[in-house]
Amino acid sequence: MTAEAPAHPAPAFGRLVPVTVHFDDLDALGLLHNARYPVLVERAWAALWEGRGFRFEGDWAAAGDACNAVRELTVGYEVPVTRTGEYAVHLWLERLGTTGLTYGFRFCSADGAVTHARGTRVLVRLDPATLRPAPWSDVFRSAGRELLRPAE
Repeated sequence: MTAEAPAHPAPAFGRLVPVTVHFDDLDALGLLHNARYPVLVERAWAALWEGRGFRFEGDWAAAGDACNAVRELTVGYEVPVTRTGEYAVHLWLERLGTTGLTYGFRFCSADGAVTHARGTRVLVRLDPATLRPAPWSDVFRSAGRELLRPAE
């Protein structure tokens, strides 16, 4: 019996989350459409947080830390995705503030070796009644610290 290598080896920081590119994610030229990268990254984040017990519901008051809004999104495209199949998103936190955070991501090959795109996204936690910035919960902050990129 031989031991199998993990499908997605752990990066030095953050997490590598599997995603699937489907035929309808491709544009007319057969490339992953630029607008699909953020959608696939969002799905990877949702899977990661849900795996840690955080739920994403449509009720703002019950959403807790999921009651947040995007302040900024940047994406740089490096190597085109030219086929459907299994890929991964490498996710980490660059900064975890009182009411906001910045996360980094790489859309990459399933093994994490090839980077197709990379970027950052800034989120602000909102109070559901006022829609003004509100602090992250202690539970969320604790989970988030595990994803922080080490200082260089």
